[in-house]
Amino acid sequence: MLLLTAWNVIIVIPARYVFALLGFFGFFNVYAMRVNLSVAIIAMVKPSNNSNVTAVEGNLACHELLEDINYENSSLTKSTEGEFPWDSTVQGTVLGAFFYGYVITQVPGGLFAEKYGAKWLFGGGMLLTSLFTLLTPIAARWNVWALVAARVIEGLGEGVAFPAMNTLIGQWAPKLERSRIGSFIYTGSNIGTVVTLAVSGVLSNKVGWPAVFYVFGALGCVWFVLWAILVFETPEVHPRISKEELDLIREGRENKARPPTPWKSILTSIPLWALAIAHTGQSWGFYTFFIQMPMYLSNILHFDLNKNGVLSALPNLMLSLISIVVSILADKLRKSGKLRITVIRKIFNTIGFVGPALCLVAVSFSGCRPTLIVALLSLGMGLNGFAYSGFIVTHVDMSPDFAGTLYGITNFFSNFTGFLVPAYVGWIMQEGQTVKNWAIVFITASIVLSVAAIVYDSFCSAELQPWGVGEKNDKDEKNGKARTSKKEELPMEEDPYSCSSKL
Repeated sequence: MLLLTAWNVIIVIPARYVFALLGFFGFFNVYAMRVNLSVAIIAMVKPSNNSNVTAVEGNLACHELLEDINYENSSLTKSTEGEFPWDSTVQGTVLGAFFYGYVITQVPGGLFAEKYGAKWLFGGGMLLTSLFTLLTPIAARWNVWALVAARVIEGLGEGVAFPAMNTLIGQWAPKLERSRIGSFIYTGSNIGTVVTLAVSGVLSNKVGWPAVFYVFGALGCVWFVLWAILVFETPEVHPRISKEELDLIREGRENKARPPTPWKSILTSIPLWALAIAHTGQSWGFYTFFIQMPMYLSNILHFDLNKNGVLSALPNLMLSLISIVVSILADKLRKSGKLRITVIRKIFNTIGFVGPALCLVAVSFSGCRPTLIVALLSLGMGLNGFAYSGFIVTHVDMSPDFAGTLYGITNFFSNFTGFLVPAYVGWIMQEGQTVKNWAIVFITASIVLSVAAIVYDSFCSAELQPWGVGEKNDKDEKNGKARTSKKEELPMEEDPYSCSSKL
């Protein structure tokens, strides 16, 4: 009876919202299975006496300032030892292994999604990741390199997620709902991080670290079944979509076969490379926040595993809430016609990059003040939510036809930071987990974010690119036709040809 009621509710919900909801939970699982290891590894690894002494000696002020911490339950006196004697270098390798696989499938994922379809690519990648998440405890107990291999395979499965979803958003999101639908779907990654960091600490402490991987792997498998049944490749093949909704989605775009990919135009586009630099800078800052934060809270602020998970989740909760509110504002600004789309994207993106950079600098000089530090980290991640209506959706703005390929290209470069950040942090922490060393990590991330913001503001464009509507329209442009049609399609935006650049 309950299932029948749920099915009746789903039928009356607009088809694009069902897609957005399943997309949201898809990215919930994407990030749940990506970040669960960041908390679980604290329970998996045997504490190193040397590293603990270094941390305590390097942070004597923390004992004086952190009077509200119960050290009997903290990581300093944790009585439960992990199973694996991994040092900081090995931990960095394990945490970064996911991204070795992740970067490989970025560009192929975008190409495959656009040419053959994104629904099953996204769903199949998630199913592969879910199965290997379930196998993670077995791999870890077998050999550290078996765990590394499992994480690489998980990365291969998740590498297609963003390119495939960008392709689906290009198919399903009406032009004036693009920011909110895209932000809502990608906010699933933030909520997934929030829940995972909080729940993983509790599961590791109360049940055991293997439960972390069993729970989230099983959730991924359940999601795949719902995705397979309820989501369709395009609005045109959806069996229950209304004519009104189909017309709304089709408005402002041609219903045509996918044109050939204009590789030369794409790879010589200055706005695209500026977008890739911005994406890379964002990823460096983001991975500094969510991959390294559990380690920072545990080793510097000395929160126990339960507190660690909850406090690690707070910044991501702020990110989720602000990104949704900001996306609605971005769509309203675009609809009003008061600002060109490139101006809107650059304003929001600057706030989303410079805000977190300033907060990280402030954290670097905050010593051992846990309340202030958590507040700054939460504010920084919250402000980063502006970037969801900045650089992220710019891929679709530049070219709805090739949005998957564009995201695959920029995400390919950006996710090298997935293993570079853990390796960099491991290298900095070789001398010990100290406030000074973590300040170096945070200041580095703030510099990277600031430079990326400057590059995006200086060279990127969110206007529809000359090559962004396929080969057919490029030929029309030569005959003087494309310019008129594009102006009609974008009545409230600047002529796209005035803002595009080539190398």
